[in-house]
Amino acid sequence: MNHPSATLACIGLRAKTGRAIAVVLAGTAASPRAVIRTEITLASPAKPALYQPYHEVMDLPWARATVAVQNAERAIEVAAAKGLKVLIKELRSRGIDVSCIGIVGAPERNLAAIGSPHIRAHAAEGVLFRHVLQVGAEANDLPSVIHSERGIEAAAAASLGVSLRDMQARLAEIGRVLGTPWRADEKAAAMAAWIGLAGAKRSNRKSSAGGEKT
Repeated sequence: MNHPSATLACIGLRAKTGRAIAVVLAGTAASPRAVIRTEITLASPAKPALYQPYHEVMDLPWARATVAVQNAERAIEVAAAKGLKVLIKELRSRGIDVSCIGIVGAPERNLAAIGSPHIRAHAAEGVLFRHVLQVGAEANDLPSVIHSERGIEAAAAASLGVSLRDMQARLAEIGRVLGTPWRADEKAAAMAAWIGLAGAKRSNRKSSAGGEKT
């Protein structure tokens, strides 16, 4: 539940192998404010098989491989939920309430149709590490929105109603506040958070007009 005096923010996540890059923005879509840049660990050297679970079983028939990775997938889901919980708790201690989570990652695809076991393993892990972040958001009672990693810049600018140049300039400003590293992955996470702020504003407008929040 949001506290009346708290600042609302959105967490943007860029799914990567074994981790998620997180950028938190607060304020409004018209004036997003940088809060924090961090990472959420989804796999560790103590359990190396969690980094590439589909590679561990890629020689199995696809139907058997999907069953064989279930325990690993559940372990990664738990890590995602715990990592988000820690981040949300830290933000709340600073008077910041998270209203949503935006996730940038691999889009859904027909994995069974990929003929090469190695290519399929890479593709499946891309989908997996994006999916566990959705599960983590749900475990923390937060709505999430998924953004394809393909063409994220153009899609974000269109969603925000700003020019690509203006968006890139604002992202550079956010990067200066948060410091290095500020690569394409961090920018993608920031764009997801920024879009989330726009969505939160629209949702609040619906709520004040008597509609349901999404």
